[in-house]
Amino acid sequence: MNEKILFTSESVSEGHPDKVCDQIADAILDECLRLDPNSHVACEVFATTEFVLIGGEITCAGKPDYEGIARRVLKEIGYTSKEIGIGCDSCEIKVLVKEQSPDIARGVNRGDILDQGAGDQGIMFGYATNESEGYMPLPISIAHKLVRVATSMRKEGKFPGARPDMKSQVTIDYTEPGKPRIQTILMSVQHDPEVNLESFRDFIRDEIMIPVARSFHMNEDFEVLVNPTGRFVIGGPDGDTGLTGRKLIVDTYGGSARHGGGAFSGKDPSKVDRSASYYARYIAKNLVAAGAADRLEVQLSYAIGVARPLSISVSTFGTRHVPDEWILEAIDRYFDARPGAIISSFHMTKPTWKYSDTSNYGVYGRPDMDVPWEKLDKVEEIKSFFASKK
Repeated sequence: MNEKILFTSESVSEGHPDKVCDQIADAILDECLRLDPNSHVACEVFATTEFVLIGGEITCAGKPDYEGIARRVLKEIGYTSKEIGIGCDSCEIKVLVKEQSPDIARGVNRGDILDQGAGDQGIMFGYATNESEGYMPLPISIAHKLVRVATSMRKEGKFPGARPDMKSQVTIDYTEPGKPRIQTILMSVQHDPEVNLESFRDFIRDEIMIPVARSFHMNEDFEVLVNPTGRFVIGGPDGDTGLTGRKLIVDTYGGSARHGGGAFSGKDPSKVDRSASYYARYIAKNLVAAGAADRLEVQLSYAIGVARPLSISVSTFGTRHVPDEWILEAIDRYFDARPGAIISSFHMTKPTWKYSDTSNYGVYGRPDMDVPWEKLDKVEEIKSFFASKK
């Protein structure tokens, strides 16, 4: 008998301590851009028991209320007391923010936005697969929806005993080609101390896990694991320290694709860690939708202060339907990966969305958000280009 082909991805809720920090950092970015679209922001947040530290380099013509923003975010999550995880009104908040280094500004700030240099060196990856409607891997898509649904139910008062800190993990069995199945769903959900744990587990299985599996037209006979340690009362920053940028794989593709290592949260779009990663996803998604391959990964690399990418490469994992040179030619013809061009085309300094809305449940394949890097507006042009080459 052949060994099973299994792959697992995880997600976390907005109450996870690392995600608390990501949300505060991105909420600060939102406010800086609201006050001054030319703001340069590199914000880091650390959280522990009844304490939040806000640091980084921020240049903004306005005066953001850093402490007020942090307390608002904590309250919106549901952290209103130390007993729950951290008190939005009672915790200590320390702000250690300075202006952006002039050495960095010299390479980034130029007259024409299209000539704007990258805010740092680095490598970024974008990925897409046709295994789901959102062109995302199934394990991370299901994992995100589990905690998104659970959090929504908690906030609506439909999830008795639940507290903000949650995790999900989904294992998909890919053994039979074209027929993926859910092998295991694991959820760890913070709860009030007096809950009946058996009823709590049954609720999670019957009201969250099974409905989410059905929404993906997947099997319901999967293995169920809920709070394997048996108890999860102490959570949030009181249970574990939080830090911006520690959930990069949750934010992207759940491990199905490579990651360059740069975090998103708290960074303005001049930082290619954020803007170029979003653009690489945009390139990959449009190429897969145009039939270039079933799975496709794009890598972009940059030098600080230089506008044009140093390199662009693609991997199709043996699933390509057109030659690699056609794919690279299509990228060169239809996509402009200069940081200034990305910022301009995606309106990233005056966004119609909030960066803080991208802090949770992944940046990509979000059915609840209308963001430019998820648009399939290059598909027909790419299809026509491939057809002309045949």
